[in-house]
Amino acid sequence: MGALRKLFSATKTGPVRAAAGWGLAALVVWTAWTPGCGGRPSRVVVYAAQDQVYAEPILKDFEDRAGVSVAAVYDSEAVKTVGLANRILAEKNYPQCDVFWGNEELRARQLAAAGAFRETNGWVAFGYRSRRIVVNTNLLDPARAPRSLLELTNAAWRGKVALAYPLFGTTAAHFAALRQLWGPAQWERWCRALAANKPFVVDGNSAVARLVARGEAQLGLTDSDDIAAVRRGGAPVISLPMNEETLLIPNTVAVIRNAPHPEAADRLMRFLSSARVVRRLVRAGALEGASKKEVKIRTLAPDWGALLAELDETTERLSAIFLR
Repeated sequence: MGALRKLFSATKTGPVRAAAGWGLAALVVWTAWTPGCGGRPSRVVVYAAQDQVYAEPILKDFEDRAGVSVAAVYDSEAVKTVGLANRILAEKNYPQCDVFWGNEELRARQLAAAGAFRETNGWVAFGYRSRRIVVNTNLLDPARAPRSLLELTNAAWRGKVALAYPLFGTTAAHFAALRQLWGPAQWERWCRALAANKPFVVDGNSAVARLVARGEAQLGLTDSDDIAAVRRGGAPVISLPMNEETLLIPNTVAVIRNAPHPEAADRLMRFLSSARVVRRLVRAGALEGASKKEVKIRTLAPDWGALLAELDETTERLSAIFLR
């Protein structure tokens, strides 16, 4: 929880200040009320880190099927998930939302550890994406591309690699998991060497994928759904295979402790984690697969308790190394 609060108070970027002031980049509210029990309005408020393009039609479907009015607040690409997590913490004593729809595991576990979710069946993970190296095949033969993230510090890739600012979103979770895999000393040497190799450090993983798609970077480190999105647009890119440095990233959905609309919140949680919705997200490209069990090779398996205990220190080191 300390790491989130440090980002909340110390980060100078506009998007985080906006989140703190309840002015997140995108706010979509469906205002049509539907009578619930006893003729009273039935309503649910969801903070959604899932991309709006995927989340909005699914929430509208729930609204139509359940007869529940949905108010959705979306995060910004630049501070993916962290802004919403900070908001939930700030509202902990007077909850304003009912459901948190996350698109990665770290912040859900962090909020759960902080007591932000209801005590019983507070949250669930479903489906997965993955962290991948993406390559522009017009500029780089995939056979020559690095197979390990450790190779990104080689002089051959100086000024040719794109990544999202590693204090936010899935990039932050991935870097924290790599610290656990390699050990703090080797990890810090790698981070410093990577920063010294002049990568393009951009706001968000979709920006990484677009940069590689346009050929402004030869390769990048991003999420599988962002790679799929630029491929659908015809970009000459591919993702390199998974390996032990790959982080699998589930969606999560949680009911907030003392949610203002607990019954509607429970219904929405069950709807979002249902097999039907998971399949829909996979078809749309928002998820890579329905279950981590589908992945048969060895990938990162973080010790989440230890990772959370070390997160303040990890965040401080990343802040010092990747200066903005």
